Amino acid sequence: MKAEKATIGDVPRIHVLVNHFAEKGEMLPRALSEIYESLRDYFVVREKGGVVACASLHIYWSDMAEARAVAVAEEYQERGYGTLLVNSCMEEARGLGIPTVFCLTYRPGFFERFGFRRLDKMELPRKIWSDCYRCPKFPNCDEIALTCEVLEQAEN
Repeated sequence: MKAEKATIGDVPRIHVLVNHFAEKGEMLPRALSEIYESLRDYFVVREKGGVVACASLHIYWSDMAEARAVAVAEEYQERGYGTLLVNSCMEEARGLGIPTVFCLTYRPGFFERFGFRRLDKMELPRKIWSDCYRCPKFPNCDEIALTCEVLEQAEN
């Protein structure tokens, strides 16, 4: 079991996977064009040649990135794929020297297992709100914000 960087051929499956959970109200939708534009952000897990899980690390600035679009196909859940993908995002942030990773989620307990801590969304820098303007839930966001100091974790 390993996480790999996504390829152009993975985009349609990532789109279906993410939007499946968005339709259920469990995450935010992603446009196909947005996934193509941010393809280099994505990690995937493949089984039998197909993408069964994905996550992305989106860099906002020199000191902050977001772990987002974490999705595992329902029939592949509880196998550690989500953990593998979030760890891959955190390792990449560390390797790039990005000290802080945040997320906006409906499942805070999952991210808290990785050392993420809850914070008020208004504590996040304004720069991240540029994506929020395109969200169908803006300005009434009901996701929970969490942050993790990944470089501090590496030192401990």
